[in-house]
Amino acid sequence: MNDSKFELIVGIPSYNEADNISFVTHQLDSGIKTYFPQLKSLILNTDNHSPDGTTDIFHSTPTQTPKHSIMTPKGVKGKGHNLINLFQYAQRHSQSLKAVVVVDADLRSITPEWIKFLGEPIIKGYDYSLPLYSRHQFDGTITNHICYPLLYGLLGKNLRQPIGGDYGFSPALMNYWMEQNQDSAVKNYGIDIYMTLHAIFGNFQICEVGLGSKVHKASTPKIGPMFTQVVHTLFKILLFNEPQWFTLPVVKPERPKRFGVQKLSPAPELGVNIRELKDKLRKEYLHREKLLRKFLNEYAMSSLKNMVEQDSYHLDILMWTQLVYQLLFSYHRASFEKREDIVEALKPLYFARSVAFDYLTWRYSVKHAEEAIWNQAKAFASQKPYLLGLYMNERINSLK
Repeated sequence: MNDSKFELIVGIPSYNEADNISFVTHQLDSGIKTYFPQLKSLILNTDNHSPDGTTDIFHSTPTQTPKHSIMTPKGVKGKGHNLINLFQYAQRHSQSLKAVVVVDADLRSITPEWIKFLGEPIIKGYDYSLPLYSRHQFDGTITNHICYPLLYGLLGKNLRQPIGGDYGFSPALMNYWMEQNQDSAVKNYGIDIYMTLHAIFGNFQICEVGLGSKVHKASTPKIGPMFTQVVHTLFKILLFNEPQWFTLPVVKPERPKRFGVQKLSPAPELGVNIRELKDKLRKEYLHREKLLRKFLNEYAMSSLKNMVEQDSYHLDILMWTQLVYQLLFSYHRASFEKREDIVEALKPLYFARSVAFDYLTWRYSVKHAEEAIWNQAKAFASQKPYLLGLYMNERINSLK
């Protein structure tokens, strides 16, 4: 393949997506030919050697746009591995490259317009186009309760979907990512928050793109490792860049420039198995009760214990923000070996907050639930002085 002058590369990272990758590939091909016919383009599948034949189906899907695939070695899994392979491939063609777009392989709501919406801002000069979806409040819980509020509260960035999975980016930003440290968490589910945080701390131009509804496979089966890898990456990069946010005043963040769909369609209905969430919560709590006692104050520990024993969860916004900040501070103080314990200690608290939020909002419309998520983010901003107080107390004690 004469691939030395590609101007647009559209990537599909995948693992065991044989049932859906043909549909996604077809939508991408249609979008490229409709909206970027003047660009020399490539659809690139980066796969974790899927045993279900994902890559074979990708290649057998009829397209006008050339296709290529890259596989990790057998046994090497992780979305981050796939995206790093994509970055390395794209870097070899960076002299002609104008934009890269990436979409998830499990999308059922993607349309050809997504390529236009994600790619056009990059060609016009932005470095990173983040998605803006209408999503049910039970979907994207790591985003809703941890990633979005921490970026809002500490960094003053109102980026609603920092780990959405569908985005466009410039060659300059891609090259910057490849210069940053990539640990095992980044090479798995930590890659999305890694990309967004480095775009922020690298002062790249970021915009949001309205895409409508996001319909995809539920992430519940992989929520355990996903949580650990995302939160570890989030905490690690936040603390590495602490000087950039520590003294930032608490202000109401402005939304970035928005492209694409301006009025999002209603989110699809989504059920949640509260009993299953409670069972996971209880299992995580009982497994890590001793660990939690190392990091939580007596009031928080007794409150959580009572919730589990009574099977009634009322982890409100104020307690949630302070618990997250307490564990972020503990992560800051801990040795490298102990940091994984701190992330694991946060997991049962996250499940407790998810259950409490689901009980609170299950009768809400998606619009009102979105307001509740925004209020939670504002609470993280208002409680930033609590985190700074933990730092100041540490410094005072060090002088004694």
